[in-house]
Amino acid sequence: MKEKYYAQDISQIEKELNTSLDNGLTDDEAKKRLATEGPNSLASKKKRSMFMRFIDQFKDFMIIVLIVAAVLSGVVANEWTDAAIIMIVVLLNAILGVIQEARSEAAIDALKEMSTPNAHVRRGGAILEIPSTDIVPGDVVLLEAGDVVPADMRLAKTASLKVEESALTGESVPVEKDSDILKADDVALGDRVNMAYANTNVTYGRAEGIVVGTGMKTEVGKIATMLNNADETATPLKENLNQLGKTLTIMILAICVIVFVVGMFTKQGSEPTNKLIIDMFLVAVSLAVAAIPEGLPAIVTIILALGTQTMAKHKAIVRKLPAVETLGATDIICSDKTGTLTQNQMTVEKVYYDGELHNDEETVNVDNPAMMAMILANDTKIEDGGRLLGDPTETALIQYAFDQNIKVEDLLKKNSRVQEVPFDSERKLMSTVNHYGDKFFVAVKGAPDELLKRVTKIEKNGQVTPISDSEKENILASNKNMAEQALRVLGLAYKFVDKAYDDPTTNNVEQDLIFAGLVGMIDPERPEAKSAGIRTVMITGDHQITAAAIASRLGILEENSDKNKAVITGAELDKLSDDYFNKHVQDYSVYARVSPENKVRIVKAWQANNKIVAMTGDGVNDAPSLKQADIGIGMGITGTEVSKGAADMVLADDNFATIVEAIKQGRKVFANIQKAILYLMSCNVGEVLTVFMMTMLGWDILMPVQLLWINLVTDTLPAIALGVEPVEPGIMKNKPRGRKSNFFSGGVARSIIYQGILEGILVLGAYQFGLHVGPHVGNAAMQHADALTMAFLTLGLIQLFHAFNSKFIHKSIFRVQTFENKWFIGAILISALVMAAVEIPFLTKIFDVTELDGMQWLVVIVAGLLMIIIVEIVKFFERRTARK
Repeated sequence: MKEKYYAQDISQIEKELNTSLDNGLTDDEAKKRLATEGPNSLASKKKRSMFMRFIDQFKDFMIIVLIVAAVLSGVVANEWTDAAIIMIVVLLNAILGVIQEARSEAAIDALKEMSTPNAHVRRGGAILEIPSTDIVPGDVVLLEAGDVVPADMRLAKTASLKVEESALTGESVPVEKDSDILKADDVALGDRVNMAYANTNVTYGRAEGIVVGTGMKTEVGKIATMLNNADETATPLKENLNQLGKTLTIMILAICVIVFVVGMFTKQGSEPTNKLIIDMFLVAVSLAVAAIPEGLPAIVTIILALGTQTMAKHKAIVRKLPAVETLGATDIICSDKTGTLTQNQMTVEKVYYDGELHNDEETVNVDNPAMMAMILANDTKIEDGGRLLGDPTETALIQYAFDQNIKVEDLLKKNSRVQEVPFDSERKLMSTVNHYGDKFFVAVKGAPDELLKRVTKIEKNGQVTPISDSEKENILASNKNMAEQALRVLGLAYKFVDKAYDDPTTNNVEQDLIFAGLVGMIDPERPEAKSAGIRTVMITGDHQITAAAIASRLGILEENSDKNKAVITGAELDKLSDDYFNKHVQDYSVYARVSPENKVRIVKAWQANNKIVAMTGDGVNDAPSLKQADIGIGMGITGTEVSKGAADMVLADDNFATIVEAIKQGRKVFANIQKAILYLMSCNVGEVLTVFMMTMLGWDILMPVQLLWINLVTDTLPAIALGVEPVEPGIMKNKPRGRKSNFFSGGVARSIIYQGILEGILVLGAYQFGLHVGPHVGNAAMQHADALTMAFLTLGLIQLFHAFNSKFIHKSIFRVQTFENKWFIGAILISALVMAAVEIPFLTKIFDVTELDGMQWLVVIVAGLLMIIIVEIVKFFERRTARK
């Protein structure tokens, strides 16, 4: 097996890549390699044409059913209006699908745009500036602060180099780099300190290195490959709609065949055979059209679109419509720590001085030497308006001084810098020499253990005394204590000198120091991240101890949990087989030092356990897992364009609490779609059973035009109005419904069946009453016409009354919330007026109905009210049984 570049000596790499650190490649050799290796850019998979994407949208089972229904409505039943409405809905869905698919490719495009346009290379001994796309393996690249690393490099020479890699590794603090060989077998990406990776940023120092990977062979290229190869996960909504379509089709075809066959037998001889075949075929087709909830895709689209608008008001921008509903089903939130669970902003939390540990809220004296050291030994630039530019660790120190009401700019002017010893990754210290009246103040900050080697005295309460071994032990114990709380600790020291140094080196400046204190910083957790109620799994590029400490603060790890088992590193994860990990994924709550491949594997393991997974993230390294997850959530402020392009939803405020609100809206969307389905399906079952029983009993049956009119009036406005129902109280107290649930879960299937049967019985009862009441008693033909009219109007009116039942699947409708939705009340009133309009004299002939008298209307209204009363009684006993 070939040795990794980070484990090789520079001379080995020069030999392997046939290059020279001093001279680089020749122009001719670079051109040959460019022809062989290809440009240093990212490739994407071949895009499907817009037309083919459009055709793909019609492969959905429910869509095929609807197209068949449209054709039957137009050609057979001559209902071209219905056919046109169905086709418009189908086309709109297809157009939306194409738009969403095009948006999902934005991740790769954004990844390409991140590449730096130019880079400095050494070729033929001369330093040239060339387009980064022309860089090839073996090129010697020169880096300095402000550069974007153009390709994957093995560093050969470094001078205080720091590289910000959070987009690639999740590490929240710039990484100190050097050129030393790493001899471990498998070093995590974030620990490869002698490597610099494409698309990361140099924040400090300089370096030279040899390019070992370009284009798709870089670490960011691997991410692009993962994005290209990521499976498109079917959303729960799509799975549910497909299941619904298949169930409906089988049920409808079976009933239509039975109605046709039974009708042919029971009505044989009543009219010519040819006419009977056509009539029964029309009834069967009308029944099929009536039974298919053709308005459902439109209603689902409207509900989802309204959900996206509501979420946008709460700072959650939904890029793909089905994501709205998926959120409500989420079982697991896999969250990147940096910038998501934490604020991605280093903050001072503890300060140790005068032998004691102090919280950041405590007031510190401006003349405290610890404060002086942290302000003066600092390269932060303060812009007009107070904006701080520089290393996050150093800006955190200046912000702390501002928070202490210290006039930092005045202090820096008064104690201006004269000399400095820049930070060096070997000694891990930086020092400055500053004016201080007629003397000079030497300020030193750095790693506590390195600093203590140079300390001879200590200040406590204004008194400087020689430092004892016990005092050093106390300082190191405080340092360890803060580190275990996930704090990044810096030591602070100082001394006074009479004049500036002739030779300001570490051997002169950083000796015989007075210890001033320690400062502990952290990327603080977001307080709102503790309140999601759904299991949160932390995935981070940070070290294991840091990750465990943050997770404990967030409540992801319980105080008494075995952290050795609950926290796992990427290297440890790589050693686990897929089979073992899939079975034991629930044992782990925190993943540290992970790679992009690890993140995808974690998401897939939860999905293998039938969990619906949301993944949050802001870096390039998060993009593949964002795309793999059932719902990817990107960060709008701190997120890279790559992560936003791969996400289904983007948080405009980067606030974890926004996810909780979005989940609430997602649950509302699912609940409202479920209510619409309960309403539509129970009504359709009622219609089918009514016609089926009338046919079986040899009674007069409802005309195709009557069935289609009921469908048009009752299936549109009321169902859409159910889609805009407000959030039910206590919806966030429910457990996540998960992947196994569907639209028929939670008693909905049972409700559809019994409510459909009840509707059919009430309509048949109204028909029977119609044979014995009204002005035409004794006139058999007119009496049958009245009875059929009563059955027709009862069926329509019952469905409008039943819309109230559907507002709450199990709760009683006798509550204030029932009348909160003004759109719903308006929809019912309009539909009722349109339904009753068939009794207008000039419309009675069109719909083949008679004009009813008061007694007949009373029967119709009572039947409608009975629908509410009986369903309420059933709900009462359901609730009582559930409580037991």
